[in-house]
Amino acid sequence: AGGGPLLPDSVLYEIFLYLDHVDVLSVGLVCQQWHAVARDEFLWKELFYRYYRISREVPRHPAAVSWYDEFQRLYDTIPCVEVQALREHNDQVLHLSFSHSGCLFASCSKDCTVKIWSNELDISLQHSSNMRPYNWSYTQFSQFNSDDSLLLVSGVFVGPHNSSSGEIAVISMENFTLLSRVRNKPYDVFGCWLNETNLISGNLHRIGRITSCSVLWLNNAFQGIESENVNVVKRLFKIQNLNASTIRTVMVADCSRYDSPDLLLDYEEQLAASSTSTCPVFDLGSDSEEEEAKPKQTPEPAVQELPDDGGVTAEDGLQQFFDDIMEGRVRPAMTETELETKVAELFVRNRTKPPELNLLSTDSNSKTKYLIFTTGCLTYSPHQIGIKRILPHQMTTAGPVLGEERRSDEFFDSLDHVIDIHGHIIGMGLSPDHRYLYVNSRAWPRDCVISDPMQPPPIAEEIDLHVFDLKTMKEVKRALRAHRAYTPNEECFFIFLDVSRDFVASGAEDRHGYIWDRHYNICLAKLQHDNVVNSVAFSPVEQELLLTASDDTTIKVWRSPRAVRIQQARKPRPRKLLFSWLMNQKS
Repeated sequence: AGGGPLLPDSVLYEIFLYLDHVDVLSVGLVCQQWHAVARDEFLWKELFYRYYRISREVPRHPAAVSWYDEFQRLYDTIPCVEVQALREHNDQVLHLSFSHSGCLFASCSKDCTVKIWSNELDISLQHSSNMRPYNWSYTQFSQFNSDDSLLLVSGVFVGPHNSSSGEIAVISMENFTLLSRVRNKPYDVFGCWLNETNLISGNLHRIGRITSCSVLWLNNAFQGIESENVNVVKRLFKIQNLNASTIRTVMVADCSRYDSPDLLLDYEEQLAASSTSTCPVFDLGSDSEEEEAKPKQTPEPAVQELPDDGGVTAEDGLQQFFDDIMEGRVRPAMTETELETKVAELFVRNRTKPPELNLLSTDSNSKTKYLIFTTGCLTYSPHQIGIKRILPHQMTTAGPVLGEERRSDEFFDSLDHVIDIHGHIIGMGLSPDHRYLYVNSRAWPRDCVISDPMQPPPIAEEIDLHVFDLKTMKEVKRALRAHRAYTPNEECFFIFLDVSRDFVASGAEDRHGYIWDRHYNICLAKLQHDNVVNSVAFSPVEQELLLTASDDTTIKVWRSPRAVRIQQARKPRPRKLLFSWLMNQKS
């Protein structure tokens, strides 16, 4: 309290009205002598729980010294004060990303440029690259590599006959030259860095009308170094897609950082205790604990399942299935899409490499990384999160272009873990320590049944923000809510979120960005724009600085009240006129 009050009397007056046993007169007296109040821990604890409407089962933040400090933190360190608006883009701004040092950030836009900005006291434009000469329609995503020497830029590429696909470009941060370009299909795979010099891209091969194969490739950022001993590309994984689904939105989590998390989210121990299932698929379709306790009713399958004949091969299974069709033993009658899916499932039954064992290994010295992506199994809208372990020997392009040797019957790779979201996934982000995965989704109706993969269920306007612990593969928080989206399934687009040490932020279609506290699960601020907010980004070295990007073509810069006060205190005050005149007379 020696540095003076940080909470104005007006704020104190408002929050003390939440205490039933304090009347208006008492509040007025307290506001005049609030330094004494700051030492009353019981009072600040009561005030904190009531003002923020937090359950008393939630303990104080583990790093907090006192309840007063916590109130001060949530009031004074949230980046909710707009300090600058950047208007150099002339179309919708789609994505923002900071360098790891926090000195630079990049922005992507429908104007088909990627812009590099210098993050100083007043942010300024440092460079702009126009991708239209390379037949791009727009830029949509960017990511700095681990030492900030390279920038990955993902965009939509216009190919022959106006067909659209994706492409990834690598730009040097030393002189902003374009080093390489890699095709990326579908374009919303986005791409990501695996390490300093290798990036992951995707490709899609159609097998049938609703069946396909996604191939994930490891690419060297320097495509000009190919020789007899060094490849510039190597296949990582080959995964079958059913019912019009595809792999999208890839990202990499570093498992070696799990044992030193910035913030543990384990105070709700009942959530961990209630989940004892060893099944690798989590269904988030229920909205309450009462529903989760009830036995789930499995809908009757539309196609009669084949009996498990033990050693029956896939070829024998296919032949038996076709014989059953010809002799009318399959009831009810199947549609064309159901037939294609069933044949694809039978074909892949004995042609898939088994998943990696011990995915939940706790070896802190492990160099293992997880490849995380959105996928699905019921419809084209992404409704599952797939996780595939990347082993150390797979993290280089050395070796055969088609990857490690595999048996002829291991045509596809299986997923090591799947999380079912029961809704349309529209955003994902990792915590800075890579321990927690945050997922934006729009829920499907309860107990919905998908009979046609090309007709997914309607999606909710309310966005749910789920939190998963990647060390235990369990959901550790109830979904955060506040933000909304309105576009239907076929027009739904990605809304990027970002996570700092203490906060998580997300865009929304309701013309606002949102900030939540990670520990208390409460919404702390709404950040106004004039149109859809597509992306948010915290500075990795200063979580009191946040950027938001919008369809209104602007990037807004937000700082905390504390940072604004410090910034204003550093600005030189104008000299008084008399003092300036005297100095001029002396000179």
